[in-house]
Amino acid sequence: MNIPKELKYSKDHEWVKVEGNVAIIGVTDFAQSQLGDVVFVELPDELSTVKVGDSFSVIESVKAVSDIYAPVSGKIVKVNQALTDSPDLINQEPYGEGWIVVIEMSDSSELDDLLDSDAYAQLAAEGGH
Repeated sequence: MNIPKELKYSKDHEWVKVEGNVAIIGVTDFAQSQLGDVVFVELPDELSTVKVGDSFSVIESVKAVSDIYAPVSGKIVKVNQALTDSPDLINQEPYGEGWIVVIEMSDSSELDDLLDSDAYAQLAAEGGH
């Protein structure tokens, strides 16, 4: 299982890459492996706002339908439209081309509530709960 050290993680299995005041968000390698083949991604509207814990996207796989929750609050400034035609990018490159949204953070202190890679590895090893 791939858990990059430089990222932060939510307990809901989203990863967060911080670049200045924006956060790039996707689902973890663990989450995509649990979902199986992703067949559809419902993307949010650009410029919509989210709060921590809000469901902003839905991923449908051959096994399940899962909500994706905002790990940080802010405005969605970019949506990965490539997922519309190629939802399997989440399976192929969960930390690369399979990103879902970019959020302009309204409160960067929320990053302190996220897990580091070691804590997330422990969560995933315990079954993800």
